Amino acid sequence: MTDFNQPVIETKKIVRAFLIALAVGILLLVIAVLPAEYGIDLTGAGNALGFSKLYVPTDTVKAETVASAPTAKYRILKLENAGSEPDVKKPKEADNPPPAKQYDVREDTIVVTLPPSKGLEYKVYLLKYGTMKYEWITNEGEVFFDFHGEVTEPNPPKDVFYQSHTVSYSNNMIGTFVSPFEGRHGWYFKNISQQEMTVKIRLKGEYRLME
Repeated sequence: MTDFNQPVIETKKIVRAFLIALAVGILLLVIAVLPAEYGIDLTGAGNALGFSKLYVPTDTVKAETVASAPTAKYRILKLENAGSEPDVKKPKEADNPPPAKQYDVREDTIVVTLPPSKGLEYKVYLLKYGTMKYEWITNEGEVFFDFHGEVTEPNPPKDVFYQSHTVSYSNNMIGTFVSPFEGRHGWYFKNISQQEMTVKIRLKGEYRLME
């Protein structure tokens, strides 16, 4: 049988080690943890060693969170805001076949002036499946716009059907458009500021200008 002689640690040494560990823990708590986590610097050592700089007040964090959260600058646009009311029927002329030949390609630049808090439309005429590239930009600030089209029909009703292609707020936009039906297509711009504004529109494609 083999005897194992394990060293016996004296009680005094255990107590001494415990007290040293406790003292170190308290020292770290006072010098580092309290200044960094709670902004409490009892001895000034936290500030001297830089731990106090790590403290961020709770109110500041909340304020920064609120400030960085997205705000509803304008009214929220929903699916129901696009196009005609549901009870306005799409004209049968929208299903007419495309023409054998489209308009010749052309380029134009148009400037639309918007009075304060007023809206205006600018449209061009496209045949079915006619294509158009567009670019527009305001001179200052954002506008509300509805890029939409109206079907050409011989006797349009009072409540004309229109199809919205894009509805949003912006100060600049570019895109490529393919006309889903023959008719007038373009923008309703509304100036949402109290200052006169201009919108510069550049077009290139198979369309004709409206008289």
